[in-house]
Amino acid sequence: MNWKQKIVDPDIVMKKIRPGMSIFLGTGISEPRTLVKHLMSSDYKKLMDLELIQLVNFSDSISLKTLDSHKYRLKTFSSGNMVNKAIDKGLVDLIPTRFKTLHRLFDSGRIQVDVVFIQISPPNDSENASLGISIDVGRSAMEQAFLVVGEINPKTPRTFGDTFVNMSEFDMLIYSQDDPVYFERWETSPVFDQIAGRIASLIQDKSCIAFSIGPLFESLGKKLVNKQHLGVHTPVFTDALMDLIKSGAVTNLYKNVFQGKSIASYAFGTPDLMAWLDRNHMVEFQGIQTVFDPVNIGKNPKFVAVIPVRKIDLSGRIVLHHGKGNVISGPIELMDSFSGAQISKGGRIIFGLPSRNLKNYPNIKLSIERYYNQLGFEESIDMVVTEYGTAMLNGLSIRERAQALIEIAHPDDRLELFNKAKKKNMLYPDQIFLKESSHLYPGDIREQQTFKNGIKVRFRPIKPSDEEQMRRLFYRFSDESIYYRYFCSVTIMPHSKMQGYVNIDWNHTMSIVGLVGEPGEGIVIAEARYLGGKSDAMAEIALIVDEKFNNLGIATYMVNLLIKLGKERGH
Repeated sequence: MNWKQKIVDPDIVMKKIRPGMSIFLGTGISEPRTLVKHLMSSDYKKLMDLELIQLVNFSDSISLKTLDSHKYRLKTFSSGNMVNKAIDKGLVDLIPTRFKTLHRLFDSGRIQVDVVFIQISPPNDSENASLGISIDVGRSAMEQAFLVVGEINPKTPRTFGDTFVNMSEFDMLIYSQDDPVYFERWETSPVFDQIAGRIASLIQDKSCIAFSIGPLFESLGKKLVNKQHLGVHTPVFTDALMDLIKSGAVTNLYKNVFQGKSIASYAFGTPDLMAWLDRNHMVEFQGIQTVFDPVNIGKNPKFVAVIPVRKIDLSGRIVLHHGKGNVISGPIELMDSFSGAQISKGGRIIFGLPSRNLKNYPNIKLSIERYYNQLGFEESIDMVVTEYGTAMLNGLSIRERAQALIEIAHPDDRLELFNKAKKKNMLYPDQIFLKESSHLYPGDIREQQTFKNGIKVRFRPIKPSDEEQMRRLFYRFSDESIYYRYFCSVTIMPHSKMQGYVNIDWNHTMSIVGLVGEPGEGIVIAEARYLGGKSDAMAEIALIVDEKFNNLGIATYMVNLLIKLGKERGH
């Protein structure tokens, strides 16, 4: 049978629908808008009590008003976009499940599908069409349904991967009368640029990255252009990711799964992105059981998942975003990326958020108990980044976490957070806080140098949260080293003494620490400081280096760095 003989009017399709049927709809840009609009607006009497199944809803056709008519009910697996309000009103069924296992629910018939509406590209001479840029579980749904309807849209890109379908797999076909659902690029800001810059400094060459949509990723793509040999294994392909690949930073050569290819399950973006993806051999689209499989993710070394978050409290508990523009938005939905990063050799998860929201309220809180969409398992939270710095939480106590997170809060919010934390006994009763110093912290100072034997040392200004690391450094010194550093015999360095040492008056003092090891796992092995004298031409310099790292040139480097910084600051 020639596939053109299957072309019908959308109204003919509507007459095949019976009350109580379950209808699977394509997601995002691949939503079959013409079919959905006819389904929503038709007055055909048998279109009653229908269940619509859509993995992630971005529809401008399925509205709260339509759902409130009780003719249709939406069943979805992600709490993004408009469905949050509908869930609250009891109009949408949300099924919490890990994306990796979704296809099993369809393959087993646990999620029953009677009808499939799915958007496809025009077929080629071999009568093969492409599912385009939304693969998810479309194949599983098609195999189960007794009525499969394809909506042919010439603006659907022909993509590679697990995307091809033969026209014989469709019972009916229609020509689309609507453009796909495009997404404008997100506007970014200096704050997101700063956060992205700090995140980019944590991502090494040859890392495998996962992207999503939003202003943070728009900024991050620009900050990664100077990296080398990045790989892409991501749920969502975006315009920002397209630009990053065009820059040459992505080669996919060091991936172990789909080597040489960038893979995704979805694409969300502009017509320019869709045109670029059309017949692009560098990108493959795979089902969610492949893309979200933690084992597949973990096989790629240095896998990095960047996750924008809404709030975080001082113990490390996180509130995720929800609402418009969130593709992967729920705690369960993030589990696969979490697990994959933990399996990956050198893998990590980085959480990013502005210190304040658009209403200028703090995003770092004493507690997030009253907030919806909490992530939980705070013991797994490692790196948290704001425009003011990076808090490395892995292995820290609750007290140390509180200190580290206060340090990256907005400077005007730190004193209140500090006082609340002390009141809750999260900090020592005698903990000190220099209010003025929090505004003066020189967070722009970040250096890295390779010394003899290939030892790499990172340098940054000291922080109050370095107290425990500095205390451990003190106890690694010999008696002779302690004497030459402090000019007296010191046998202990308790909290009361050390906290005064790590809280700096940046008006007159500069203190730099040197760390070895990867970010998040770094160990302080050196510290150098100058103290301004009564005359601008005078300053006292003191430094100490872990004896295991003597004679490498670290001390000389730090002295020269202090001299440079002192001149720049007029000390």
